[in-house]
Amino acid sequence: MARLSIVVISGLSGSGKSLALKALEDVGYFCIDNLPPALLPTFVELCNKQKGEITNIALGVDIRERIFFPELPAMLKQLNELGHSVRLLFLEAREDVLVRRFSESRRPHPLKPHLPILDGVRFEKEQLAELRGHADRVIDTSGLTAHELRDLVTRQFRPEPTRRKLTLSLLTFGFKFGVPYDIDLLFDVRFLKNPHFVPELKPLTGDNDRVRAFVLSDANANELLTRLEDLLKFLIPCYEQEPRSYLTIALGCTGGRHRSVAVAGRLHEYLSALGYEVTLHHRDINKP
Repeated sequence: MARLSIVVISGLSGSGKSLALKALEDVGYFCIDNLPPALLPTFVELCNKQKGEITNIALGVDIRERIFFPELPAMLKQLNELGHSVRLLFLEAREDVLVRRFSESRRPHPLKPHLPILDGVRFEKEQLAELRGHADRVIDTSGLTAHELRDLVTRQFRPEPTRRKLTLSLLTFGFKFGVPYDIDLLFDVRFLKNPHFVPELKPLTGDNDRVRAFVLSDANANELLTRLEDLLKFLIPCYEQEPRSYLTIALGCTGGRHRSVAVAGRLHEYLSALGYEVTLHHRDINKP
């Protein structure tokens, strides 16, 4: 029997389960939504008969399948015992966020459609408390945009690459817009001199040559980069030994437009020169 990689997505209604399932479909998972848990072993057996054509499966499991829902933990345990890699992803959000999402979409809560939305949210939360305890990963989507959730799920569950070397992600952000979710390392560069206070540099960003030269002319910036490069040169091989496939390094300044962008650009060049696959994303570079 072939070993399958199975991700089961569940959680609170309105927390982004459908979006997460779509994100996995986009990176090559065979996806099915609302499969009754009792049919999981049969479905996995059918996938095994495809002679390796299906190796990664994502399943959306909704509490609306209440007749079958209590069977889910036992079914997941059974699949693990058969040698498959089974991970349960549980999505949730704060009560006020879920109420707002339902209100904006004008949808009633699926479990309590004739009662106030908050009653449905709290009832579902109680019903799912035990399942949440079995989760391999819990993601609170309260502060995430749709794009951020897709990116987070993709990074976490993308199928294993054929090579073992880490895929590195550099993420810049502004502290005034909040610290990003799901990062592995964070470095605060707000102590560097700030182009924001130089009139001709203020409207530019850290990927502009003039801004970058200004930031990197700071002796502290060069000292920081030297130390960061040495640290990452030591750390990355350690992370590779875990083994793991992805490492996200965040750099933050006040607004996420100047200093963090300039420093991240230099780190991107350094890590790429070492032979790593490095993605660079500036979360807040276009925000006012």
